[in-house]
Amino acid sequence: MHLDVSAEVLLSQLGYTKTENSLSQAQKMIDNTKGFEKFSKHIISLHDHIKKMNAYVGLSNKTDFFKIKCDENDAPEILEEFHQEVEHWSNKYNVALERLDQKPIYYILGTKAD
Repeated sequence: MHLDVSAEVLLSQLGYTKTENSLSQAQKMIDNTKGFEKFSKHIISLHDHIKKMNAYVGLSNKTDFFKIKCDENDAPEILEEFHQEVEHWSNKYNVALERLDQKPIYYILGTKAD
């Protein structure tokens, strides 16, 4: 079964209020993310999986990419688990990420180059 993940679906699943601005921002991020349709439904499962770590997938206010973020005040063990889960997800679905300055923040850039 193929699930088409639209900006509206993504906002709803990530817990955002659907406004004209948030829909526009999410659509811009979808358009900027190379190969988005190849792994889009897995963004939602990642979001659900990392919630227990005080982490989430969300809209970035600084870039036109989705971000994956964990609370920096979490215990070192939780932060380590977060980084491992994000790396595992990235490798499993062939997704290129950019980590922000050794912080628990990643940007989802799109599919990795072959």
